[in-house]
Amino acid sequence: MPQFILPGSPSITVHLRRSTRARRLSLRVSQLDGKVTLTLPNSVAEVEAYDFALAKSDWIRGHLQRRPAEKPVKIGAQIPVEGHLHRVTEGAGRRAQVQDGQIVVSVQSTGRRVQAYLIDLARARLASAADEYASLVGRPYMSLTLRDTRSRWGSCSEAGRLMFSWRLIMAPPEVLQYVAAHEAAHLKEMHHGPEFWDEVTRIFGPHDQHRRWLQENAGQLHRYRF
Repeated sequence: MPQFILPGSPSITVHLRRSTRARRLSLRVSQLDGKVTLTLPNSVAEVEAYDFALAKSDWIRGHLQRRPAEKPVKIGAQIPVEGHLHRVTEGAGRRAQVQDGQIVVSVQSTGRRVQAYLIDLARARLASAADEYASLVGRPYMSLTLRDTRSRWGSCSEAGRLMFSWRLIMAPPEVLQYVAAHEAAHLKEMHHGPEFWDEVTRIFGPHDQHRRWLQENAGQLHRYRF
């Protein structure tokens, strides 16, 4: 993807994305990873795009400054597990484990071991939830995979393959359950029309507050660096 650098302290990398559907220049600053993307119509020259971004540099910096600070996972740090903060403490053993509200882990490769624990827990919780909601929908799923995605919390392919972000395990349990129900509903309704949302409500119940929670806290869940 083409890109250019805006001067300043610090400098800003702006990624260019051309779109046949774009009618005007538009900027987007990701609150998850701080990536700055400038979308421009095919008819607009890159020099014009640069001037546009330069004029908006204060706006870009403001959005970047409001991003949650990245938090490395190490001994002494606190991270959420199923909606509750746990302190990472030093202990023996090759695998991280939760004890009395703490994540006990070896000081060696702390972040990697905590991440492995969270992924295993996420897989267990999401598999159980997907089984439940797929049964309620009346459609089986073909597979379930976990990734560290930035743009979505889950997906369902036409072939019935479910994908989820393992970082959902840091959210409250009912939020994880909602995402599982959302994707399971796609096994029947591959769109976001009224029939789809009716299906989500039927198998899960009211869900607006959980959707809002994800919209408001996405940056918080992605701030942890393992």
